[in-house]
Amino acid sequence: MEFDLFKEWFTLENIQELLSEYRSFGPLPGIILPMLEAFIPILPLVVFIMANAAAFGLWMGFIYSWVGACGGALIVFFLVRKYGQKRFFSFVSRHGKIKKLMDWIERHGFGPLFLILCFPFTPSSAINLVAGLSKIKTSQFVLAVLCGKLVMVFMVSFIGYDVRALFQQPIRTAIAAIIIVILWLVGKQFEKSFAQAPLKKTNE
Repeated sequence: MEFDLFKEWFTLENIQELLSEYRSFGPLPGIILPMLEAFIPILPLVVFIMANAAAFGLWMGFIYSWVGACGGALIVFFLVRKYGQKRFFSFVSRHGKIKKLMDWIERHGFGPLFLILCFPFTPSSAINLVAGLSKIKTSQFVLAVLCGKLVMVFMVSFIGYDVRALFQQPIRTAIAAIIIVILWLVGKQFEKSFAQAPLKKTNE
């Protein structure tokens, strides 16, 4: 019950009030909130990005969200990459689905990883963790995160910059809805193709 209440609190209105209350801290709240999502997957990254755009303006809100989202992703990646041989991560990496995702990331590299990170509904926290456990080149992952998050954060920021316009301008609302549906469908196709991919055999 408390968990449900915790999730329900993270609405656009509540986050905007939070940012307004701590405006004296400058850009820090706008950066920290998207960064936290990399560590706590249940947090709504899309809501944070929209609230930043509404509170700080389109461009500054976009920059704060992008810095926070990329910073959180890279911190998780480097922590897992450094401590990936520890008992917990070693256990996680032996899980069938995790091994399959690790293999997929290693085989496909930058391109598909970039595309996946462009989608606002991708479980990026899991991607960061598994990428850290995989053997993907650090430069590939960093570039994919910086570029993929750039596209995703700007798109969501553009939608969240003026939420009222979504209700007052039907054409803009329809375009935004179509974009979201397309991204959701494409993301599902990636998820389906990954689930059907064969698991690479490893020597025990």
